[in-house]
Amino acid sequence: MKKSYYQPEDLKKFKAITNWSPALGEKFFEYYNSVFAAGALSAREKSLIALAVSHVVQCPYCIDAYTQDGLQRGIEKAEMMEAVHVGAAIKGGATLVHGVQMMGLYDKLSM
Repeated sequence: MKKSYYQPEDLKKFKAITNWSPALGEKFFEYYNSVFAAGALSAREKSLIALAVSHVVQCPYCIDAYTQDGLQRGIEKAEMMEAVHVGAAIKGGATLVHGVQMMGLYDKLSM
């Protein structure tokens, strides 16, 4: 059976990106950790946002990470799925709203 490009065990190796560029890697992780610290939004809320965004950008590593993070924060499966649907609605709406651009161009060019 052929392995897929996505290897779940690679998620555990994420911090190794600092090996080839320590300064930039450390700056990224400093920023990343700052973003996910509790602030105006709780760490729990940020985890749900990250889970939704992970689905929109279709990052299997992020989906794994934020599903696990959500479980550790007590996020229920219904909350997770609702967050995924919010992401899907935004992605779908963003696709459809560009239809207005197409409609306008069609009208202009077909005159």
